[in-house]
Amino acid sequence: MSAQFRATCAAIGVAAAALFQLRSGALALIVALAVAGCRDAPVSRAVAADPADPAARVPRVGYRSTIGPYTSQRPVSPGPWREQNERAAPPPKSGQ
Repeated sequence: MSAQFRATCAAIGVAAAALFQLRSGALALIVALAVAGCRDAPVSRAVAADPADPAARVPRVGYRSTIGPYTSQRPVSPGPWREQNERAAPPPKSGQ
């Protein structure tokens, strides 16, 4: 356990030494970014009503069934394929 602790301390010491070898501008940038991450989230001015207010106006909720447009897709016997192909084929070009 003590060997692992010493190795961890050595790794932290190497990282700290590398950090302090940076120029002062880079160090200041790192500190500024770290401090900026601790700020509160910006407040949005676009929110009209408090969500916790029970008297707040909200849009109506509509009901739409998820299985309403369902049609059965059971297998059927094959139809006449020649007529089906002729209906699906593009119309012949003029002159042919």
